[in-house]
Amino acid sequence: MAYDLEEQEKLDALRAWWDRYGTLCVVLVFVVVAAIVGWRGWQWYQQHKATQAMGYFEALEGAAGQQGEDAVARIKAASGTLRQDFPDSGYTSRGVLIAAKALEARADVDGAREQLEWLTRHGKDASLLPLARLRLAGVLLEQKQYDQALAQLNNPPESFAGLYADRRGDILAAQGKADQAKAEWESAVKALGPDPLAQIIQLKIDALGGA
Repeated sequence: MAYDLEEQEKLDALRAWWDRYGTLCVVLVFVVVAAIVGWRGWQWYQQHKATQAMGYFEALEGAAGQQGEDAVARIKAASGTLRQDFPDSGYTSRGVLIAAKALEARADVDGAREQLEWLTRHGKDASLLPLARLRLAGVLLEQKQYDQALAQLNNPPESFAGLYADRRGDILAAQGKADQAKAEWESAVKALGPDPLAQIIQLKIDALGGA
């Protein structure tokens, strides 16, 4: 009899506990399950987007290796989709660089500039931004937008110091500022050290001296 009373007390205590905490337990279990399902869904969504971005990147790469107006249209379309739909993807910054190079090679300087300006403003891959600024300065130099070109070359990272100085020299030389151009080229040679590019820059200095 005592045993039955003890069991009944345990059941009553269990019922009381459930009445008090049962709803909370159900809610907690639901939240945990929902979080797991949501996390897995998010992972699938991110993977799906990455796969889509890779597809457009590969399409852009393929078009960049082709010739003709159709190729230019495909380059711009693929780059536009990457920038609009996948701005945070690692494929986008690389794709925009490829697009800019391909368009510049096809003498579409305005198109190349538009690509590079987007990248310098919105690119998520910080490691590519110094290169984008350097190439944008080159495009602006080609368009004779000298002040804008020089503005891209401020505060270079150490690894780009020589390349930026060389490009500043090119811009200053185009402006007829020979002494300033020479100083920048000399700085570039010093920064580049044994790099073969330093020898090419030295030729610019030598040619300037004989002009």
